Amino acid sequence: MSFTAIKHGVALSELDAWGSLTGLGGEILDGSDVQAFGKFTHGAPTDAISAGYFGTSKGKFRLVYPFSEQATLLAGEIRITDESTGETRHFRPGDTWFVTKGTPTVWEVIGDEFTKHYLSFA
Repeated sequence: MSFTAIKHGVALSELDAWGSLTGLGGEILDGSDVQAFGKFTHGAPTDAISAGYFGTSKGKFRLVYPFSEQATLLAGEIRITDESTGETRHFRPGDTWFVTKGTPTVWEVIGDEFTKHYLSFA
């Protein structure tokens, strides 16, 4: 058994470079090629349950959620729009959300980057 403390204020430079967000199924809507970064704290993407840090560089992108997720923003600011309802939410460090698999979203990264910690369910 192990215990992992989740760090606030995690910068992209502390995470592994995962490449273009398009490689993870995202669609860039505005700005340069958005780069993704992450580090797993539990499991792997193929597992039924996984957790980790995730963040991107500045930009605007569309992402249809490939899993259900609970996440907490650790650094930066973002706006997420649920395209199925048109509802937009603004998140700052410490804010938490839950989204279900298949939800179409548009993300706007305010500032240079953001980082979250998430728990995902396949």
